[in-house]
Amino acid sequence: MSLRANSSEASSASKRNANGQEDPWEVALTQLKKGIDALGVSNEIYEMLSVPNREVHVELPVKMDNGKIKVFHGYRVQHNNARGPYKGGIRFHPQVSINEVKALSMWMTWKTAVLDLPYGGAKGGIVCDPKSMSNVEIESLTRRYAYAISDIIGPYKDIPAPDVYTGPKNMAWIMDVYSILNGHPEPAVITGKPLEIGGSLGRSDSTSRGVAIVAAEAAKKLNIKLKDARVAIQGFGNVGSNAALILRKDYGMKIVGVSDSKGGIYSREGLDVDKVMKEKERSGTVTSLAGAEKISNEDILTADADVLVPAALEGVITDRNAEKVRAKIISEGANGPTTPEADRILHERGILLVPDILANAGGVTVSYFEWVQGLQRLQWTEEEVNSRLAEKMVKSFNDVYEMRQSHKVDMRTAADMLAIKRVSDVMVIRGIWP
Repeated sequence: MSLRANSSEASSASKRNANGQEDPWEVALTQLKKGIDALGVSNEIYEMLSVPNREVHVELPVKMDNGKIKVFHGYRVQHNNARGPYKGGIRFHPQVSINEVKALSMWMTWKTAVLDLPYGGAKGGIVCDPKSMSNVEIESLTRRYAYAISDIIGPYKDIPAPDVYTGPKNMAWIMDVYSILNGHPEPAVITGKPLEIGGSLGRSDSTSRGVAIVAAEAAKKLNIKLKDARVAIQGFGNVGSNAALILRKDYGMKIVGVSDSKGGIYSREGLDVDKVMKEKERSGTVTSLAGAEKISNEDILTADADVLVPAALEGVITDRNAEKVRAKIISEGANGPTTPEADRILHERGILLVPDILANAGGVTVSYFEWVQGLQRLQWTEEEVNSRLAEKMVKSFNDVYEMRQSHKVDMRTAADMLAIKRVSDVMVIRGIWP
């Protein structure tokens, strides 16, 4: 295991990754600089925030089902903990890279600050293809990773959570490893756990619920009637599918388009979300649903809709398609789905974009609730969790919107400014020691 503190690796990062997308770390740094400049904060603050506090690289040997040993590469990046313990998910994906994990760790710092949670930001990832692995292999990999990072996580140090292709089972294994190593059960070391071992009610759809809450708040600002407002959603995994359900059932919005990695479907009359979910479960894709127009995964981003929810991967709204976006509101379910140049175009076109660090912060907010319950060995009702979440999300949306109005900036810059101010204020008050 190698440990890097305050790395300056960002300076040599390429502008675009191997897939031709803008490098996420470069995007994160661009957003940071824009927020710093708009606030008029000293360059010293930029210097401190533009590098993670710590990068951990781990090599993870795992015995596969065929008896052979395969070595996986993993990361844990801890960006900043001025406001509290590091907080951030762990993703399993073939395209995980150190620059992606660094960017996500910075965005977690801003996300927890925007929601005014007593956390900093971190992120973890393992380069692997979980779709091609057995449950036994995934468990072995998860436990090996938990062991490798066990000395830098803890209920008051760094509290991981699920992310892409990880879930409650992975969190249970991580809690188990940590608890065994420390000699006692410790539910507060991890969030997103099964209910039986200290998970929180309302956690499974919390990210989606947050996306829906801020989309509804944005609609109110633009005087768009919620009932039958048209919604298009790119990505029909956990976040996208639950957002569709909540927007339809709780707010009366009409879901006109959805997509997954194999393509999309569209219907001006609206899709039956329950039928789409059943078809996705049956066939593995939404595209096989009968009676809907087939469109590409990219076309969903420019579909005729009032609200667009990008809930897949980063870098999908760019300068190449931002001019074609027809939605009046974008509520970012994914992390980093919009590039800086696309942000500028969308803002100039008058599209109200609710950025990821606010829109999809429902998950980390309920993770905070789970952590509090774990520390106190309590369990709140689902109604209490959802009520507290709505209160947090609405207040945070209005905090960001007020910053947008007072500084005449786009919503992402406003959110970054609010977060950076909250983090930098604490850093200045605490000072530098020794």
